Amino acid sequence: MAIGHRAGPLKPDTDRPTLPRDASEARARVAEALAGAAAAGGPPSATAVGDALLVTSELVTNALRHGGGLTGFRVEVDRDALAVTVADASRELPHVRRRRAQRVSGPGEGGFGWPLVRLLARGIRLTLPPGGGKIIEVRLPLH
Repeated sequence: MAIGHRAGPLKPDTDRPTLPRDASEARARVAEALAGAAAAGGPPSATAVGDALLVTSELVTNALRHGGGLTGFRVEVDRDALAVTVADASRELPHVRRRRAQRVSGPGEGGFGWPLVRLLARGIRLTLPPGGGKIIEVRLPLH
């Protein structure tokens, strides 16, 4: 079973644009896809749901803050895994930010998102399409 949300024009049957406006809307779409998966073949574990929502937040927030904006978003669910695909306008690949030992974190500090994504994902695919930008696809276990 696959449930997808793709970039493009508005769907005729809804007023909701295909690209989420922010991380909250992206999480809602992932939750909706997971609810559909639960109805079709058994619910994902609570841990899987939490991990999926966290990873979605990190990917979308990074695309909006550091990637020049969200250019694509897709959610697909199969029997064993959830795939979240996020595209943005930047060709810079995600990286782990180095921290200085003496620095105190304050507003705007970050650098934890990509390590969390790498820790929680079953698989990650990074693509630099010829037209520019990047695509990150993350697969997460459902159970």
